[in-house]
Amino acid sequence: MLNINKVNTVYLACGLTDLRKSIDGLAMIVETELKLDPFEKALFVFCNKQMNKLKILHFDEGFWLYYHRLESNRFKWPMTKDEALKINKDELSWSLKCYEMRTTSKYKPIKEKNYY
Repeated sequence: MLNINKVNTVYLACGLTDLRKSIDGLAMIVETELKLDPFEKALFVFCNKQMNKLKILHFDEGFWLYYHRLESNRFKWPMTKDEALKINKDELSWSLKCYEMRTTSKYKPIKEKNYY
């Protein structure tokens, strides 16, 4: 069971990750590519090329590796691989339910109209 009560932060590793990697390989990605500490009280979330599988790396007195697979849907995954996207626990829950995670809105801001 995913225990995120002690977790302060959730990072999405934007872009696609080879999920054949296990704990050591994903921890190395966290250190080298994301420039983050894998021992931090955080969840590091990775998505595969088909966008139907996630792996979540979590350190809690040892490493945990969670695996989530969708049978008939796809995750809406941010594709900019330049940096990790920092989100909160609620947004992680939305992402696990296949809601889209956006860093910017696809809609233009609404401008007020002056009727006078």
